Amino acid sequence: MNFRSHLAALAMIGALVGLAGTAFAQTKPATPPAATTAPKPAEPLDINTATKQQLMTLDGIGDARSDAIIKGRPYRAKNELVDKSLVPQAVYDKIKDQIIARQVAQAPASTKKN
Repeated sequence: MNFRSHLAALAMIGALVGLAGTAFAQTKPATPPAATTAPKPAEPLDINTATKQQLMTLDGIGDARSDAIIKGRPYRAKNELVDKSLVPQAVYDKIKDQIIARQVAQAPASTKKN
């Protein structure tokens, strides 16, 4: 082999090594896309005190269901929405982590005797 043949062979080997190196190079993992859903509220919505507009922000709760929820107050537990047939189980399953049924504090009975 002459000098030019050796030079061509070395160039070819260098090119192959360079291509092989890029084929095995590590890449950064793909960054997951930003969430497209609205963030969950910091605190669950109290179904005993929430306004109609607040209730209607819940998935599956519209005008009629929000009215029915308000009319059925007070609730001892949030699952009463299903027990009283105000909300179907499928809708309840979607919103159960976003709601709560706080107990309304009652004023103490008067101890005054007349």
